[in-house]
Parts: sequence; structure tokens; C-alpha cells
Amino acid sequence: MNPRKKVDLKLIIIGALGVGKTSLLHQYVHKTFYEDYQTTLGASILSKIIILDNTTLKLQIWDTGGQERFRSMVSTFYKGSDGCILAFDVTDLESFEALDTWRGDVLAKIIPVEQSYPMVVLGNKIDLDDRQVPQEVAQDWCREKNIPYFEVSAKNDINVVQAFEMLASRALSRYRDILENYLTDSIKLSPEDQSRSRCC
Repeated sequence: MNPRKKVDLKLIIIGALGVGKTSLLHQYVHKTFYEDYQTTLGASILSKIIILDNTTLKLQIWDTGGQERFRSMVSTFYKGSDGCILAFDVTDLESFEALDTWRGDVLAKIIPVEQSYPMVVLGNKIDLDDRQVPQEVAQDWCREKNIPYFEVSAKNDINVVQAFEMLASRALSRYRDILENYLTDSIKLSPEDQSRSRCC
């Protein structure tokens, strides 16, 4: 693919309330970190254009609210997404334990399920001292599900770009696979099925 060809990808970032989803997104898109915390109601969307594997990508990243009362509404945003960041707070064990539920919610809404749906897991707030989720525990959970894991800090901008770009790369690869399969399926010509009648 050439860089002038633009691919639009919809990515979502989900996880429990207060894990730093909005902060991670603002760090990635704007290179900023805000100390004051505001709950995301429903979803907000930020865009970023990057070049990856010689392809211009327009990433439309949906930041979803983590409150339980918004969960059914938030799950409607999953449809049509090309990849997902599952975020938790390393200082909050409950946010890590909720990953199974968040992952299950996404996979239940994604079509087609037979295509491997790209995900990455981010353990945020590694800059804080009162850690409750050991790195090995998070790595084991991710290894078991074959999901890349990143220890990140939205505040100190540690591994944020790497995590988002790993997801973008996997989403682009999946996009290309789906496109290739679609084109291959729609161009199957079988000469033996085309009987030719000759004149005279």
C-alpha cells in the first residue's frame, strides 16, 4: 500500500472507571497529561493520522466511559471497531479482575468473530508506588489469551506510543487480510464452469 492511500481505522479504549483511559488517549494524540480527573460520559472521539508500513492511517479512537451504568450504551460503540485497548490500573486489583468482563463484552459484539480481533492490554499508572497487580500476573493473563501487554504511564509518557502503534499495526494487518479475502472470494473465476457455444 502506498502512503497516499489512506486507511481509516476505528479503535476503542475500554476498561473500568478511573483507570486512565482518557489520559492515555490525550497523551497519545496531544502529548498532554491533565491532573484533574473528569469522568467520560458515554464516549468521546479523538483522531490521529500516522504513517505505518508505508500506509497513511487515520485512527479514530473512541474513549469510552467506564461506569457500570453506561456499560450497555458503551457496548454499542464496539460495533465496526478494528481494534481495542483494554486498560487497567496497576494500583487497582478490581480494574484488572474486570478485564475478563470487558474483553467478553467486546468479543460478543464484534463481527466477524472468525477473524482474529486485535487487542492490546495496558497496565497504566506504573509511576505510582502502591501497586496491587504484579507485572507477572498481568503478563500471564495476557499470554494465556495471546494479547500483547504493555506497562504504561500516561503521566510520564512511558510506552504509550508503542502500545497504540502496536494495536494500529495489528488492526491494519487484519484490515488487509479481510480486504484480500474479500477480493479473492469475489474474483474466483472457474473456466470449467463457462461452457462456450460455437457458432456454425
